[in-house]
Amino acid sequence: MQSLQDALYNWLTIKVVCDARPDDAAAIETRDFFEEILATQHHVSSIETTTDDVMYYVSYQQGNETKKGRYPRELIEIMLNQINLEPDKYKDYPND
Repeated sequence: MQSLQDALYNWLTIKVVCDARPDDAAAIETRDFFEEILATQHHVSSIETTTDDVMYYVSYQQGNETKKGRYPRELIEIMLNQINLEPDKYKDYPND
């Protein structure tokens, strides 16, 4: 089982990719996988994100509690930046 922090980090990282590449079926499938982990293993729901110049902020429900986390943009955007630097290695594979 992944820790909650790891699952949120992984979910947010791939969510950023999905937001930038809405037709990327592999990214969407991966995001959905982490959403399933968050829901079933960690009982997380109602995830909301915001960002500023330095951080991503995540607010979510876990059971009856509202919780928050924050992650440096530089870490969260590393996958998207890699994709943008070498797009030939990361082709969009939309569902047909």
